[in-house]
Amino acid sequence: MRNLLVSILVLFAVPVFAVPVEAGTVAGLWLTGPDQKGQVGHILLAPCGANLCGTVVTAIDKAGRSVKTPNVGKQVIWDVKEVGADRFAGQMHVSHFNATVKGQFLVSGHKMTVRGCLGPVCQSQVWTRLK
Repeated sequence: MRNLLVSILVLFAVPVFAVPVEAGTVAGLWLTGPDQKGQVGHILLAPCGANLCGTVVTAIDKAGRSVKTPNVGKQVIWDVKEVGADRFAGQMHVSHFNATVKGQFLVSGHKMTVRGCLGPVCQSQVWTRLK
């Protein structure tokens, strides 16, 4: 129960730093899909310089508890810019492979498909906008 309360407090504390969200923009707070351990994260995409960057705000395990990981507080997405209607591109760090890949971000309402390729292998994940 304490961990759930911490997660809720973190979720509501983050919008203080969040940027105003416009339809069709990638800026905002996003809930990732689960990783190989079943953990999800909250990623805040906000202005950094002329473009946008994404920082891991919190990580949550399968039971809904906030967990400490080396990625919390880490910038994992950067240099994101619009490349078309509701389409964005930038760089992403994939910690599982310890690699940086080109990322593609396609926004559709409150969902965003995040896609990246490492060599010929590509993967995508659908994220949900929280704020």
